[in-house]
Amino acid sequence: MDKNILGTNAITQIGIVVNNIEKTSEAYARFLGMDKPKTNRTETVDQTKMEFRGEVSHAQAKLASFHLGALQLDLIEPDEHPSAWREFLDEHGEGVLHIAFIVDGMQEKISLLERINIPLVQKAEFKGGRYAYMDSLKDLKVLLEVMEFDQ
Repeated sequence: MDKNILGTNAITQIGIVVNNIEKTSEAYARFLGMDKPKTNRTETVDQTKMEFRGEVSHAQAKLASFHLGALQLDLIEPDEHPSAWREFLDEHGEGVLHIAFIVDGMQEKISLLERINIPLVQKAEFKGGRYAYMDSLKDLKVLLEVMEFDQ
């Protein structure tokens, strides 16, 4: 068997796109027996430098995160601008968008994934790091998210 491309097999996050983050967040909070998390909004493009399919994107999303041990469950309600979130919601409806892995050397990992026909869909920066969604839908049935945190 070939070496693990990402250097890890620990899923750190599951992302679910939703139409109504408040309603879905309340449902998860009830189901999990937890407090409903605060809903945040992603930063603007001047801070995130977001690109979707190679073009600058002004997309933003509302986020609510449930911390479940080593795993984070993210609910994502996208705005109307082009993004992986909006595209998935429009084409597939609500559901699991991505599974995320924390990596070192993100650009190298993106290049390795692209060489095996898993192309970059969306990338952006956030306070303390960056992420990239890779199009693994055909084979893995979800997008892969690779995240890298600043040291």
